[in-house]
Amino acid sequence: MDSDWLSAFADVFSAVGTVGAFLVGFLLLRREHHREAGRAEDARRAQAERISAWVELTRKPDGGRELAFHIHNASAMPIYEVELPLPARENEESSSEFIGLVPPGSTVQRPAPPDWMRTYVEPEPVQIEFLDSGGRRWSRDEQGAISHADWSSTVVERSRDHPD
Repeated sequence: MDSDWLSAFADVFSAVGTVGAFLVGFLLLRREHHREAGRAEDARRAQAERISAWVELTRKPDGGRELAFHIHNASAMPIYEVELPLPARENEESSSEFIGLVPPGSTVQRPAPPDWMRTYVEPEPVQIEFLDSGGRRWSRDEQGAISHADWSSTVVERSRDHPD
C-alpha cells in the first residue's frame, strides 16, 4: 500500500511540475511577445518622432517680417502628404495647409495666415499630419504627442482628384 501511495504522490507531483513548467513557459513567451511588439512599434515610430512643425516670425528678403510655418524632417527618408490642420473659427469649416513632400534632413517654410500675426507671441509648435516612408499616417499635436492619424477628408479627396 505504501508503494501505491508513493507512486500516486510521485504522479501528482510530476503532473503539477509539468503544469507549472507549462505556465512558466507560457508567461515567458507572452512577455517576449510583448517586448517584440514594443520594439516593432518603436521601429514604426522612429521616423515619425523625427518630424516637427512650428510657427515662427521670419524676415522676408525685402526686410519685412511674416509669420511662417516650419516643417522639419530630421529623418533619413522623405515624408509625404504633409498637412497642417488649421483651427477653424466658429461657424467655419476646418481647413488645412497642404505642404506635400518634405525631403530628408530639410526644413520647409510656408507663410502662415496673416490674421495669426495678431496673436503671435513667440515660436510655438503646430499640429502636423503626414505619411512616413512606410505609408503609415501620423499626427503630432501641439504638445508633441505622436499618434496614428486617420486619413483626413482633404487628403482622401485630393488623392481622388490627383491619382498617382
